[in-house]
Amino acid sequence: MSRLIVEGGRPLRGSVEISGAKNSALAIVVAAALATEGECVLDNIPRGSDVATICQILQDLGAEVWYDDQDRLHVKGQNLHKHQASYDLVRRMRASFYSAGLLLARLGRAEVPLPGGCAIGSRPVDYHIKGFSQLGADVTIEHGYMKAEAGRLKGSHIYINRASVGTTINLMIAASLAEGTTVLENAAKEPEVVDLAIFLNGMGAKVRGAGTDSIRIEGVETLRGIEYSIIPDRIEAGTFMLAAAITGGDIVLKSVVAEHLRVPIVKLEEAGVTITRGDNELHVVAPNRLQAVDVETLPYPGFPTDLQQPFVAAMCVAEGTSVIRETIFDRFRYVDELRRMGADIKTEQNTAIVRGVPQLTGAPVEITDLRAGAALAIAALAAQGRTELYGVEILDRGYEFFEDKLRQLGAQIYRE
Repeated sequence: MSRLIVEGGRPLRGSVEISGAKNSALAIVVAAALATEGECVLDNIPRGSDVATICQILQDLGAEVWYDDQDRLHVKGQNLHKHQASYDLVRRMRASFYSAGLLLARLGRAEVPLPGGCAIGSRPVDYHIKGFSQLGADVTIEHGYMKAEAGRLKGSHIYINRASVGTTINLMIAASLAEGTTVLENAAKEPEVVDLAIFLNGMGAKVRGAGTDSIRIEGVETLRGIEYSIIPDRIEAGTFMLAAAITGGDIVLKSVVAEHLRVPIVKLEEAGVTITRGDNELHVVAPNRLQAVDVETLPYPGFPTDLQQPFVAAMCVAEGTSVIRETIFDRFRYVDELRRMGADIKTEQNTAIVRGVPQLTGAPVEITDLRAGAALAIAALAAQGRTELYGVEILDRGYEFFEDKLRQLGAQIYRE
């Protein structure tokens, strides 16, 4: 097991390039295997371990997946033939369940284990399964596997409970090759959903309404390979904004879409951070001490649940008391680790009450899930003394060259 060692107390300075969006990459890499003509060449794909896992799943199912010397990912799905996904691979993360939509669309049959992922509470795939049934699949759950058969899927009118991003993406993938028209009501509006729709349309799909709560998909017979570059990672960008904010830093984020970060930007500005928008850039200048701000997580375009934990870390040293309400997932298991560092946090059900303290102190802490890892790293950057973060492999799932980028900004951080 690796650990990160952080010597805190240094303001971040300089510029950092934001990688491609992990959550877009996971959806688009799977969708690329829908093509039966040519191959997809994907640019700006991050090299996190989650992306590596999804590539392994596709290879295990018969697709050809490889990187070229320009770091572009090639996906050739013509030889996709195996309908049963590997338990050892799928159990690692939830997005691996996108393989179910792919297999049903391409082969008319899928046997996919119920997925694993970060420890952030129960996240069943019931909505996915209900959607597959409404598309005409005969679905059963046996021995930890979802088994579904359909021949060719049939278009349907589907209402998605709770505007689930994963369900929206999986049903978009499945419905793209279905017979007839599918309408997804209460669909997720996240930028990653829009990115997938643009990609699918480039392949020859007919997807309309992505970015609204009603997406219409007219099924087509076949899809073809294309070249495509995915959007920047808004969660990584938000993480680095918060790292600058908590350390009193002055950084420039390159390759960002400011519109994707509208609410986090507003909340940081309320906390006293000055943020200047440029062409695909954000200049973030933080005060000596942040002001406490209240936040409630909501589906896009609201405040993202994936930035809740890093935001709580930043509020730990803000002046005043913050109330952070989490409406999406159970995401407060990491709070005990922040308390080890001197944070004053009280949790009540889905709410954290954070009383800002003048200074955090370094301590050994355990990373419990991906975004908790980002929160603890951010706290460590501001803490006095040395922090040891154990379980850094979890952080590797969603951040590319994380400590390298922080060192580039002047942080004292290294891996053991």
